[in-house]
Parts: sequence; C-alpha cells; structure tokens
Amino acid sequence: MGPESDKKQDQLPLTNPVTLPPQFDADDMEETSPWKDTMKKLRKNRFAMVGFSIILFFILFGLVAPLLTSYSYEEQALGNRLQPPSKEHWFGTDDVGRDIFTRIAYGARVSLQVGFFAVTGALVFGTLLGMVAGYFGRWVDTIISRVFDILLAFPSILLAIAIVAILGASLQNALIAIAIINIPIFGRIVRSKVISLREEEFIMAARAQGMKSGRIIFHHILPNSAAPIIVQATLGFGTAILDAAALGFLGLGAQPPTPEWGAMLAGSRDFIQLAPWTLIFPGVSIMLVVLGFNLIGDGLRDALDPKMKT
Repeated sequence: MGPESDKKQDQLPLTNPVTLPPQFDADDMEETSPWKDTMKKLRKNRFAMVGFSIILFFILFGLVAPLLTSYSYEEQALGNRLQPPSKEHWFGTDDVGRDIFTRIAYGARVSLQVGFFAVTGALVFGTLLGMVAGYFGRWVDTIISRVFDILLAFPSILLAIAIVAILGASLQNALIAIAIINIPIFGRIVRSKVISLREEEFIMAARAQGMKSGRIIFHHILPNSAAPIIVQATLGFGTAILDAAALGFLGLGAQPPTPEWGAMLAGSRDFIQLAPWTLIFPGVSIMLVVLGFNLIGDGLRDALDPKMKT
C-alpha cells in the first residue's frame, strides 16, 4: 500500500449514499401521541359517536331551555291539567297543568349536574384512597380495603337510601349519597392498577433517585392509571343519574317543584292509563342519557385498551 493506492481510494465514487425516503421527511412528519391515537380511534367508533351526540343534545337542551319555551317549570294551570301533546304543549301537561316539555328541559340541567358533581366527588376521594392503599400497602391498605369492602357489601341503592334517610331528603344529600356509594368502585380500580405499577422498573428507578412518594404517585403512577379511571368515570355518569332518578322516585331526592326526572316519574305513576305521556317523556329521557354515557364508556374502553389497538 502506497500513496498511489490512497489516491485511487479517494477517487472512488460513493456507490450507496444514505438517503431518507420522502415519507420520513422531518417537515412532513405528523406529531402523534397516545391521546391523539385514542381520539382518532374513538371517532371511528359509531356507537361512541351516537353516545356523544345524545349527551351533547341533552347538554344543549338544558342550556337553551329558556329559549325553547315560554313556560316556567313550576307554573301551574289547573285548567290545563293532563292535556295531551299539542302545539301549545309539545309533551302535554302533568296533573297540575305544568308544561312537561319545559320540565324535561330544565330537568336535563338537574340530572347532568347531579351526575357531574357526584362522579367528580367519588373520583377524587376514590382515586386518592386507592393510590394510598395500593402504593403504601401493609396496614394502610388493610384499613382502606376493609372500608371499601364494608361499603360494597351493601346494595348501592339501599346504602344511598340509608345515607339520605340519615341526612334528610334533598337533592344535595342525594348527591352526597351517590358520591359515597361510588367511592369504593373508583378506589378498587385505582388500587389494583397502582399495585401492578409500583414494582415497574421506572418506579423503582424513581425511588433509587431519591424521588419522594408524593411526586412518584402524582407524576408517574397517576398518569399511567388514567385510562381505567376515565372509563369508569364515564360509565359512572349514567349510574349516578340513574341512582338520582331512583332516589327522586322514592321521594328522597329532589323535592317539588324541582323538575327532576325521577320525581316526575313518581308524580305520574297514578296516571299511567289516563295520561301515559306524563310517564313516557321523563322515562325516555333517563333511558337516553344513561344509554349515551354507556356508549361513550364502551367506546373509551375499547380505544384505551392496548389489546384492542391494531
């Protein structure tokens, strides 16, 4: 090997230059994330989109209620009692002459607010208790788990009735009762997820770096536990609205003249044959809202489940 061979090597052309295919151009690459992928998959789920449409309809229905009707939800007109659906009263009137369409519209506000606040309260307390029990274990886990077991030992509606009977019949106390009976459901789901995560390598690495338990829980464990929490919260909305309707039907929830759908059903049970519309419209409203949240929850479960992704 000499200077001449070195010159020949320098003059050899580069036969296999490394080039990036056009599809890997950095400017054309689209940013992706797990949540974008989830939403993309959710939009392809027709049943989930039907559920979104139903819930969006009732949200808008409740928000624009004053623009849709000129009647008051508590305005009584005994001369128009038990009138069938007509141009003046689209859904008819009840036993004291109140416009049912108006009460259904304003009742959407009541039911959705009950679902939101009850599920939010259950989610916050259930998630906190579940994370503490799952992460620290030992006697802390034992105490919290036994409390969950005690609450779950009772049928949920009977426990809610007992709580409202102690606190007093009102919409606020019904909301508190519904939140309490849902706390152990969120707590058990979060606890099982935390137990499966706390021995993962990234959690052990965080501990080895001296990271405090609170930071590990809220910055590492909680984000990785979000999927089942979101699914349960969505399904919990429907359950909370159904429980509120059941308490209202029994006279333990919203009190007259509050236009709560369950209380409307209770007031119309004596007129099933004489005026069936007083029962049909609030019953169908409850069914549609619960169906909407269940369809969304099922869609979210499928979209967030890694096993369902292709």
